[in-house]
Amino acid sequence: MGKIVISENVSLDGVIQDPAGVEGFSLGGWVGRIGSQGREEAAKVALDEALGAEAFLLGRRSYEFLAARWPSRSGPLAERLNSLPKYVVSSTLEAPVWNNTTVLKGDVIDEVSRLKREIDGEIVVAASFQLWHTLMKRDLVDELRLMIYPVVLGAGERLFGESSDRKPMRLVSTRTVDDLALLTYETARDAYGALI
Repeated sequence: MGKIVISENVSLDGVIQDPAGVEGFSLGGWVGRIGSQGREEAAKVALDEALGAEAFLLGRRSYEFLAARWPSRSGPLAERLNSLPKYVVSSTLEAPVWNNTTVLKGDVIDEVSRLKREIDGEIVVAASFQLWHTLMKRDLVDELRLMIYPVVLGAGERLFGESSDRKPMRLVSTRTVDDLALLTYETARDAYGALI
């Protein structure tokens, strides 16, 4: 059975919006360049995560952003991302350009539940916060990997935003990565798989 893993960059105050600075958000670009001087270990974490994944699951906008950048790149991370099976949730994407891409056009909950049954291993959701909010709401997320950046933005789309549902999580690891903190949580479930 597959495991849905949300992998997200987040500011110290919980902002996830426009980390690369390409979406027009006035406070965007807060991640900087991963792999640049001082962030070599963060690049290794990204590579290790890609090597450990069986598939990527993305929303359309995140898919289009990544598909415009990775196919032309080289190196171990690019090679892994380009070869991984990619699943994109979209009702409008007709002709995906990134190799090994499958478009999921049906009900998102049904499609992702089917993927979890069919894929054995990690299905990583990167960026795509609207998608993973939907998956969290429907209890399909198994693990959160949060790379915390040492910056307070004060505004922007938040990690969880408004929610009326309690989602118990269990901290399973903490790690210092360069000047960042990597926190890993798993969904807290009882022996029968129900949320605690």
